[in-house]
Amino acid sequence: MSEAAPRYQFGDISRILEALVAADGTAAHPYANRASSSVSRDALLSLGDLADAAYYLCLLHGRHPGVIDHAANRSADNAARAWLIETADAFSVERAYLTQVTVAAGPVPSTAGQADCETTVGQQRHALDMLAQSDRRGCAMGAAIALVLDWRAVRHVLDMAAIRAGLEPQRCTLPERAVTLDIARAIGGDDATDRAIQFGARQLLNQHRGLWDLLAARADVRARQI
Repeated sequence: MSEAAPRYQFGDISRILEALVAADGTAAHPYANRASSSVSRDALLSLGDLADAAYYLCLLHGRHPGVIDHAANRSADNAARAWLIETADAFSVERAYLTQVTVAAGPVPSTAGQADCETTVGQQRHALDMLAQSDRRGCAMGAAIALVLDWRAVRHVLDMAAIRAGLEPQRCTLPERAVTLDIARAIGGDDATDRAIQFGARQLLNQHRGLWDLLAARADVRARQI
């Protein structure tokens, strides 16, 4: 966990989540920042690097059911029901877009250790599935909320891959940040639930950060192969 991430403060779960995503999310990862700014002629990342990112993001989030779908099946919070339905529908569109970008960006660049990398991301996917199916009240919702909050930064990378591959980026229809944070406040408010929400969010962000670390390592391996 980043040192910038806040300590737990009772009654302030939405602000904790916002700070966690800012400190430990995709936007804070150096490699993801390089990927999301790769639209210029002097791009920091090649189309191959962006194809690599799209492919592994598709491995992590491209299958149904995903984090949000599992959370929708597990959550008994009436306050979250409408948000979960809207978000699940919107993420199904994101999933289709992710697949489209992955296909358009082309094959994954040859990189040593390919099989091991795919195994690692498969394990990440399994960890997210287990997290999003937790019976601990608030845990699955914390993961779903963190995914929605962090997806905006993930989307920047996908959009750069789409542009470089000749596709027009699609509009993201996931709920806005303020709406999502309102849901966190609505379902939280007691110590146990807030801690569970925070745990689910941290674990989701850990998996995203691990993916970006993996992608950065793969790019370094390819650079040394040249």
